[in-house]
Amino acid sequence: MDPTFVELSRWQFAAVALYHFIFVPLTLGLTWILVIMESVYVMTGKEIYRDMSRFWTKLFAINFALGVTTGLTMEFQFGTNWAYYSHYVGDVFGAPLAIEGLMAFFLESTFVGLLLLGRDRLSKVKYLAVVVLVALGTNISALWILVANAWMQNPVGSEFSSETMRMEMTNFWEVVFNPVAQVKFIHTVAAGYVTASMFVIGISAWYILKGRDLAFAKRSFAVAAGFGVAASLAVIVLGDESGYELGDVQKVKLAAIEAEWHTAPAPAAFTLIGFPNQEEMRTDAAIQIPWVMGLITTRSLDKEVKGIKDLIEEHEVRIRSGIIAYEKLEALRAGDTSDENKAVFEDHKQDLGFGLLLKAYVENPSDATDEQIAQAAIDTIPEVSYLFWSFRIMVGFGFFMLLLFVLSAYKLAVGKLENSRFLLRVLVWSIPLPWLAAELGWIVAEMGRQPWAIGEVLPTFLATSSLTVADIITSMAGYLIFYTILLVIEMYLMFRFARLGPSSLHTGRYYHETRGDALGFSPAE
Repeated sequence: MDPTFVELSRWQFAAVALYHFIFVPLTLGLTWILVIMESVYVMTGKEIYRDMSRFWTKLFAINFALGVTTGLTMEFQFGTNWAYYSHYVGDVFGAPLAIEGLMAFFLESTFVGLLLLGRDRLSKVKYLAVVVLVALGTNISALWILVANAWMQNPVGSEFSSETMRMEMTNFWEVVFNPVAQVKFIHTVAAGYVTASMFVIGISAWYILKGRDLAFAKRSFAVAAGFGVAASLAVIVLGDESGYELGDVQKVKLAAIEAEWHTAPAPAAFTLIGFPNQEEMRTDAAIQIPWVMGLITTRSLDKEVKGIKDLIEEHEVRIRSGIIAYEKLEALRAGDTSDENKAVFEDHKQDLGFGLLLKAYVENPSDATDEQIAQAAIDTIPEVSYLFWSFRIMVGFGFFMLLLFVLSAYKLAVGKLENSRFLLRVLVWSIPLPWLAAELGWIVAEMGRQPWAIGEVLPTFLATSSLTVADIITSMAGYLIFYTILLVIEMYLMFRFARLGPSSLHTGRYYHETRGDALGFSPAE
């Protein structure tokens, strides 16, 4: 397989996925902020909360429409650009995607229509139910997508069949309750809640700086600050839980994120910052915090965190086992169905994927030299510096946003928000931060899985379609141009409606309100 073709295929899918994920987090989180606002309106009957819900629903609708457009393309790409992947694992991978389409997407799309068109046609309680169902639909949709993605990271509930030459599902519930899926789902939706909170609080801060729509802006600010504090804490706590799961099932990714070159005595230290040197397997100018990584990844003081060098040695053993599995599989295909041949294949089947790594060097893995086996073992380690820095920048953004939400909530509570102009400006300029953190999180998740399309089962270079480099370049250029146009359209519409503000709902209603109760709210409702 041409390495250029494989890299271009990966770049195309990565570009489409990263573009799509610009829209997803805001959809996940903004729906629950709408639920809060609409619930307060139902409980109090105050029209301002109804207008808050109406205004933020406009921005949600713009984002949702473009998110759907970019998301549909991704599923088609499995068939067009990753045909062997679809053939090899489609029986397992296709199930959660099909359920997502039938259960979640239809629910979500149906009630989005009612969300946009039913406000003046439904009672307050019925409309609140619609908002709740939209929120549930978006989050359930994310659940099934992440179940599928988690299976790529940790392929439980399935095994390779020598009869069909494909992966087959053995236990649906193991796939659904994959520990990686559960942690990934909660972590991802919580990140979406942070994104929506920063979006709402940033725009609200801009209104406050401009001295306009203050009653509306401060109430929106209050909702976003409280929701943002809770969501940020959830992301951090669940990030810790994610580290524990990595230590359990994705040791290579964990070692790469932490640039853990050698297995250190327990408990392992956490490298706060440094400069990974993958060629020489060391981290230059490393600043470490004792014990922390051991506590995060093993929840103990006496368990080791395996280093990259030891993992490479383990993988070399598994590659040699995979060669035996490949040989016995070929014998089965040739008609040798003896009990002895089947037994040997079953003993080594779990390492077949490691044997397939050698196809990057030789047509028949059995012909591989010791040097090629050693190189294939080294290939099982992803690019450490990318993971190391992406993870740390992501975490840094996360703690910074938590600080912003806590300060915002404090300033609001003590009635000093309008005088905190520096904080308000920082909030406006921080609106992009959760998107950057989310994109970095996906880079860590997906680059950390390499060289596997399915962890320890199917190498990425074997998962592609029979296309040409020209095909990939042409389609990638088309995607990038089209998606960039969509992104520009969204940014234009978002800026336009944000600048119009809630005053556009009732001309002049909030524009001149400047003083109010203890929280700075206008008494006018």
